[in-house]
Amino acid sequence: MSHLANIEGLLFVSGDQGISLSELSRLTGLMKSAVKEQLDKLATKYVNDSNSSLQLIQYDDFWQLVTKKELASLIKNYFENPNSRKLSTAALETLAIIAYKQPTTRLEIDTIRGVQSSGSLQKLIALNLVGESGRLNAPGRPILYKTTIQFLNYFGLNGLKELPVIDENQDFNLDPGQLFLTNFNEKLQEDEE
Repeated sequence: MSHLANIEGLLFVSGDQGISLSELSRLTGLMKSAVKEQLDKLATKYVNDSNSSLQLIQYDDFWQLVTKKELASLIKNYFENPNSRKLSTAALETLAIIAYKQPTTRLEIDTIRGVQSSGSLQKLIALNLVGESGRLNAPGRPILYKTTIQFLNYFGLNGLKELPVIDENQDFNLDPGQLFLTNFNEKLQEDEE
C-alpha cells in the first residue's frame, strides 16, 4: 500500500473524531512534513474528483474525512426516510453497548464490537436514540455518549432501570446487540404474563 492509501485508511477509521497530524506521523512512520504533503495530495484528489463524495477537512491539528456539502440534502433524506429507521444489527449492537455502558466513548464501543462504529453511531444520533454526554477527561477529550429519552420511548421503557438484566454468566462482549434483543424480548414476555 502507498503512503497515501495508508493515510486515507487511517482517516476513514478515525471517523467523526478525526486524527491528528502527530498520530498520522507516528502510525505511518513518516515525518510530519511528509504526512502534511500526503494530506494535501489527498485533499486535492477529492476536490478534483467529481465522482468522489468525500472531502478532507482540518480543524486545529486534526484531519477528518467528511462527505461533500453538495450531498447534505441526500444524506439528510436518508436519515429522515422511514425505511432507514429500522435498526441494523450493527446499530443495535452499538445501541446496546451504549445503553449498558453509558456514558461511553466511540473507542470503547469499537473495542467491544471489534469493528469501527462511527456509521452506526451517527445513525443513532440522527434518530435521536443516542446523544452526547460531555467529554472524557483523557487525551484527545473523546466524546461520551448516552441514550436519550427517545431511546426509552422507542423501546417502551420508563427508565434505564427497566433495561433487561444481563446475567453475570453471559459474556457481554459476545454479540451485544443480539444479547440485548434476547434479554429485551424475554422481559417483554414477562411483562405480558
